[in-house]
Amino acid sequence: MESPSVDASARQARDAELALVARLRDGDPDAFDRIHAEFNTRLFNFLARLARRRDVAEDLLEETWLRFVDRAPKLRPDTRLAPFLFTVARNLYVSYCRSRRLEDAYTGDMVGLWPTGTVRPSPFETTVANETERRIEHVLSQMPAMYREAILLVTLEGWRAPEAAAICGISPEAMRQRLSRARALLAQGLDDEETSLLLKLKEVTA
Repeated sequence: MESPSVDASARQARDAELALVARLRDGDPDAFDRIHAEFNTRLFNFLARLARRRDVAEDLLEETWLRFVDRAPKLRPDTRLAPFLFTVARNLYVSYCRSRRLEDAYTGDMVGLWPTGTVRPSPFETTVANETERRIEHVLSQMPAMYREAILLVTLEGWRAPEAAAICGISPEAMRQRLSRARALLAQGLDDEETSLLLKLKEVTA
């Protein structure tokens, strides 16, 4: 059970988010700037890792923010910003793939799992040697997109399985099945040490 101080901190963060949504609904440009500053890098990295092409990620990121600005006045007062933004970004990627009938294959303009110069590496990221990183990137690049996005959302973005499922528009059980299959695919292509580096998955809870 979480401590009272953790609960109080979570409530304060949620109250601040609700106030930000209210300002956004009222057309406050400063509210948008705060949200953009908080989420822009995370959204770009998610899209770059998912699409594996920097130019595609940049285009989809721009469209994500355009959609967000368009929908801002009509947001529900209780909107949770992170799930909303990641859902928009993910759905735009899916639409992009469908419109171009893209195959889930390696491309020459592929970007790495950790796009250089885009985000300050986390402690986990800095522990990964170049060779290990290349091997992980290669295995992820061979995965069908549904399994790759499951790994990206839960492992690198830290979403719980039900939250990741909502972003992808599937049931929590379907997301757990995708994660299980994704882990199996990783285990086939990586040794135990490499797998343990990547699979820092949070406990999957209902």
